[in-house]
Amino acid sequence: MVILALQGVLAPRAYAQRPPAPGNIPAPADSGNASAEAPSVGPAPASAVRAPSDFPPDPLPFQRGNPATPGADLYVSLTKMFFVIGAFLSWVALAKWVSEDARGLKVRPSFWNTLVFAGGLLSLLMFLTMANYGAGFSMAVLGLAVPVGAYITERNQRVPESGKVLTPRHIKKVAQFYLAKVGIHLGGGERTEDAIGPNITFIGKTRTGKVDNSTSRQVENSKGYMAAKELVYDAILRRATDIHLEPKESELSVRLRIDGVMYPTEPFDRATGDAIVNITKVLSAMDITERRRSQDGGFGAVMDDRDIDFRVASQGTREGEKLVIRILDQANSVSSVAQLGMRKKLMEQIRNVAHEPHGMFICCGPTGAGKSTTLYACLNEIDSYQKNIITIEDPVEYKMENVTQIEINTKADQTFAGSLRSVLRQDPDVVMVGEIRDGETARIACQAANTGHMVFSTVHANDTITAVLRLIDLEVDPSILATSITAILGQRLARRLCADCKEAYKPNPEFLKKAGLPVNKIESFCRPPKEPTNCPNCGDLGYKGRIGVFEFLDISERIQDLIRDRAAVSAIRAEARKNGMLSMREEGIRLVINGLTSMDEIQRVVRK
Repeated sequence: MVILALQGVLAPRAYAQRPPAPGNIPAPADSGNASAEAPSVGPAPASAVRAPSDFPPDPLPFQRGNPATPGADLYVSLTKMFFVIGAFLSWVALAKWVSEDARGLKVRPSFWNTLVFAGGLLSLLMFLTMANYGAGFSMAVLGLAVPVGAYITERNQRVPESGKVLTPRHIKKVAQFYLAKVGIHLGGGERTEDAIGPNITFIGKTRTGKVDNSTSRQVENSKGYMAAKELVYDAILRRATDIHLEPKESELSVRLRIDGVMYPTEPFDRATGDAIVNITKVLSAMDITERRRSQDGGFGAVMDDRDIDFRVASQGTREGEKLVIRILDQANSVSSVAQLGMRKKLMEQIRNVAHEPHGMFICCGPTGAGKSTTLYACLNEIDSYQKNIITIEDPVEYKMENVTQIEINTKADQTFAGSLRSVLRQDPDVVMVGEIRDGETARIACQAANTGHMVFSTVHANDTITAVLRLIDLEVDPSILATSITAILGQRLARRLCADCKEAYKPNPEFLKKAGLPVNKIESFCRPPKEPTNCPNCGDLGYKGRIGVFEFLDISERIQDLIRDRAAVSAIRAEARKNGMLSMREEGIRLVINGLTSMDEIQRVVRK
């Protein structure tokens, strides 16, 4: 009570009336005696003198606490106490924020924690010792605002523009966000997403892929939720297929894979970045306490009335936990062979293979070459109502109507080989195996192709000829392999030149001679612009979209004999060339001549 009294928080308490000493009570005037004599002037008698210890009479009635109201019995000023408690809670909240933010950004956390704590104690001391309540409260606020303001100044210099606080942009955004929550939308014609975030809704999923709405609600009020929405929304608008979140010492760098090439984008400060990683892991049903062991999962989102799936993989690194988010946008899927960008003759060959009653069609190439997209396009050429189509994938990337899609789970001992063995007992007409990884899967697939089933699959190999050797290395009998394979398609994905900003140039004649092209007939090649043009179509990248570079090997009877005899690679390649096979490099040069891509891009994706 003494401390509060120092500030005037206590309401002034009136002195209680005390009865005067008996010897000091003046005799009542005899109002009824008109002839009463006036008191004589002279020294007062000893009995009428007031003792020094006596209190004078109090003219005010007795009361305590706040203004006299019925039932009032309080000693404190509620208004002043409200500001005192508010100032204390603000100090606690600011000290906590500075501690967490400085530790996440590694901005001298020990120094700033000490300074903010000392500033809070000094503010409290000034508040308690100053006689005037208003002046003491103002000095207390100033003593707390100075260290916090100094910290904000330093931390804003170390974070990107989107991570700065107390800037006009940040204050406006926060105000619009909270006003939008209560139905007040400010900003005139500005987009609503500026206040409540982008038009995308996250959907959490369990480990089995089922929707989990509880995790979706759990992350909505988490720190970094808005930043996570903006990151994913921006990546989708920029046609990214992967988001790479890579921890650094003082920030979380972000790179987007657009058309197969990595592009850096604006990083996050470490505190916001860690929050985004935790939000993604919660949505994907991953353990947020585990930061070293690799994990995987997935979640979903709804954007512009379409469903989008995400595959998430994490891995602990020296600097922290790295996260890769794979974007599986159904709107970007290829629905037919005609959309693959093949030349007409090759497209007809692929369609003929897809409609074969039995055999095996293999796509080969490195990761990210579009093998699964080609197989999906082939399956769409088949009438799924007249044939029983079953796929075995890891994971299921795109959903297909009237197709049985199975997702393997190695942790539950559900493998490609085991699933394929089971599927063959379900009377399938067409089977797609996501990838041939081991000898058992390869042998079962070849047996299925020889027993009346059409099998589609992929193999990691550089070209069509090495794909044959890869299957032989998996201990498949060459005799069975030769009779089971119908065709092999090798492919790469090259970036397509932007139609709005590409520029023509005269190629070097020496290069044309080395490539076997007629110097007099090639007038120009195309390439991205050397100087920025601020092209709105491609975002000044020079490329937009991708196009396939293919190599088709049709397994003729002569090639079957060569495979059965384990012939050399050169012999098989020579026979394929006799049958009209074009290499991927020749297909790529054809695309360059047609102005669809650049020579630099072909040299990047196709081996010499």
